[in-house]
Amino acid sequence: MKEELIARIVQVLQINMSWMSWNLFLAFIPLALSVWIFRFRRGGSWLWWLGFLVFYAFLPNAPYLLTDVIHLINDIRTIQSVWMITLVLIPLYLLVILSGFEAYVISLINWGYYLHRIGKSQWISRLELITHFLCAVGVYWGRFLRFNSWDFITQPDAVLTKGVEEILGKQPLVIVAITFVLLAGLYWIMKRVTLGLVRQPKNAYPTKAESTDPNTPNAG
Repeated sequence: MKEELIARIVQVLQINMSWMSWNLFLAFIPLALSVWIFRFRRGGSWLWWLGFLVFYAFLPNAPYLLTDVIHLINDIRTIQSVWMITLVLIPLYLLVILSGFEAYVISLINWGYYLHRIGKSQWISRLELITHFLCAVGVYWGRFLRFNSWDFITQPDAVLTKGVEEILGKQPLVIVAITFVLLAGLYWIMKRVTLGLVRQPKNAYPTKAESTDPNTPNAG
């Protein structure tokens, strides 16, 4: 019985590792781009804007990992062992999902750092909310319409027509709204945890007072 259970777990993990690795790879693309365009480069060049567009195209892949909880439900039904589910399956899913969302959080922290550096700290909160909404739409497109980030290049007409048509329905709007609230809430929590754990250099990221103070010096 034990051998059969272990064999089933190994089979489930082998199946999951392929999509988990791929989804994490996609989630870390915007993180890598955020470091490059927001930490090490200044805006203005065509290369910077190209990197910025690719960054936003791939950014929904990071919070998209939250929806992979549906695979966890299927795996729980397959394994049917409380101990294996508790000690193996759930920790694995938590690690993957939280890693993906943390990539999203750090990407937006880098975006905020850049805005602060060029003297646009007052835009950080608004652009974060806009980004949450755009990513909520992107997550819906990816999960329900099966669009990928590169479809903006390979089939932009389908993304703009089918994607927009689908998103205007009552049910999709509800799903996008719920996803937006979830992203905003989780981001608010994890952003503070992340900034609390990582010691920031002085003036590296604005406090609430700095972001609203019109006398904050322009670091750019």
